[in-house]
Amino acid sequence: MAKFVAFFLFALFAISMLQTMVSASQGGHHSNRNRYGPGSLKSFQCPSECTRRCSKTQYHKPCMFFCQKCCKKCLCVPPGYYGNKAVCPCYNNWKTKEGGPKCP
Repeated sequence: MAKFVAFFLFALFAISMLQTMVSASQGGHHSNRNRYGPGSLKSFQCPSECTRRCSKTQYHKPCMFFCQKCCKKCLCVPPGYYGNKAVCPCYNNWKTKEGGPKCP
């Protein structure tokens, strides 16, 4: 009986270690994509992400207005303060009537 309990505990430990290694190997490659890609945000997260995105611009009010509009439509905001729009194609491809970028 003691051998069975020891074997059972060892098997549980081995399975948990294997599961940890598999989830770590998968999470490392996809974490940035899930964090910034399309649909990576909920609408309630848009104000804080846009505050981060627009924090270094001198045009804070229009940046916040358009960023939040884009975020609510695309459910993503690119990383950084400027650029990196390729991470979020919806955010990148939404244009004004004149053909310029709508999202900051």
